[in-house]
Amino acid sequence: METVGEAVAEVILTLVACVLLACLALIAYLSWSFSPRLTVAGAGLLSLFLAHGAWRVFRDPMKGRRRRGLAAETTAGFTLTAATGVFLFFYGTGCGCL
Repeated sequence: METVGEAVAEVILTLVACVLLACLALIAYLSWSFSPRLTVAGAGLLSLFLAHGAWRVFRDPMKGRRRRGLAAETTAGFTLTAATGVFLFFYGTGCGCL
């Protein structure tokens, strides 16, 4: 029973990864077909947002100060993006749609 549960979970995770990859590709295609300049500008802003989050995650925190406002948002955004990237790395490679 445990082996069947693991196989079903593996199939479900691979399916979710394939759907996520397809959605990301569709968003990129639709964005590019709407306006290539806005797509590049949006990608630049997203890169700055994620770079700030990565900088805040990996830098030494000051004693007695918590992340607030923009720092908390960029840190959460970077963490979510990194976790999604790891998920897609492990389960998206098994997707037959690549």
